[in-house]
Amino acid sequence: MLSPNHLEKYADVLLWGLQTAKKASLKKNEIVLIQYGQPALKLAEILYARLLDMGIHPVQRMVATFEMEKSFYEKANPKQLTFLTPGDQELYQNIGGRIYLHAPESLTHLKDIEPSRIGKAMVSRKPLKDILDRREEQHKYSWTLCIVPTDELARQARMSIKQYTGQVVKGCYLDRNHPVAEWQHIHKEVMAIKKRLSSLPVKYFRMESAGMDLKITPGDQRKWAGVSGHNVPSFEVFISPDWRGTEGVYFANLPSFRSGNYVEGIRITFARGRAVRIEAKQGEAFAKKQLAMDVGACQVGEFSLTDKRFSRIDRFMAETLFDENFGGKAGNSHIALGSSYSDTFNGDPAKLTGALKKKLGFNDSALHWDLVNTEPKTVTAHLTDGRKVVIYDRGVFTL
Repeated sequence: MLSPNHLEKYADVLLWGLQTAKKASLKKNEIVLIQYGQPALKLAEILYARLLDMGIHPVQRMVATFEMEKSFYEKANPKQLTFLTPGDQELYQNIGGRIYLHAPESLTHLKDIEPSRIGKAMVSRKPLKDILDRREEQHKYSWTLCIVPTDELARQARMSIKQYTGQVVKGCYLDRNHPVAEWQHIHKEVMAIKKRLSSLPVKYFRMESAGMDLKITPGDQRKWAGVSGHNVPSFEVFISPDWRGTEGVYFANLPSFRSGNYVEGIRITFARGRAVRIEAKQGEAFAKKQLAMDVGACQVGEFSLTDKRFSRIDRFMAETLFDENFGGKAGNSHIALGSSYSDTFNGDPAKLTGALKKKLGFNDSALHWDLVNTEPKTVTAHLTDGRKVVIYDRGVFTL
């Protein structure tokens, strides 16, 4: 497990992440929500005390245990399934930040649950997500998250808890004397890459590997984002493309644990922006129902690339937060099915209305499912003047 010293450093990095994501220091008397799984209690206690020292109002909430979650989806009647806790809307309308400490004690406890029940509950909670999204666009709210090692994560990643903890420590630079300084350096380096990418007049990107050939259309008024403090760790740079221009085949060679289910070897064929064929070695039925959750669930909300020069993650971690930032020998790409990110709008996010999002092709959905490919790949930018520029090759940005 994480040592007391590692926990203190983790808290340092998370608070750096929260304030970096907000692009401003937290102000006294702001409200910050700490959500945590039971194994993350020690880290939650450290953050709670730190926030009090900063003059912040911390609000703590432990998430449902996996047994509670399983009981909910097994037993909830239709009204219970879509029930929203009184006070949640008021809280979300007032919080300035949220720190989520993910510490799952089971990853497959919902495998026998009808997927449409999970989807229905997620859709019912979308109004709360919309509140937070809008507050973030108005620079009133930010968030960050991390994982705390558990026996279940280690088991699913086929490591001992000691090995798994070592990967978390390494991946988050907690083995360094001053991990925040390391993240500040990475943040600066990636800023330069994002600036170069955003300056290109791109008509579309073509991503090719052994298992896929995909066309992604960035769309108008876009910029690249990433290493913003939202995730710890985070090395990816990403864009929310115009979903309408997605064509071809995407393949995720890393497995995915999603809503208590396991999906492996998923291959998705896109035509005119929508997933028209969904295949998977395992978990195909679940995947199909997830992508039928709402209108936008079968459309791309994010396209991401990770430069292996920054990421120290080199093993499958059975957790998307780490797997989508895999460095290894060839870096990684991932797409997310579902919701898009307004911080990739090249303008004031506060002016990105629902109507403008729709016009520009920013996808909207209750779903956001990241699917990761770590194969050696080439990404070529096809520019508006007819030129072709390779921007990414075998895990490294080449600009």
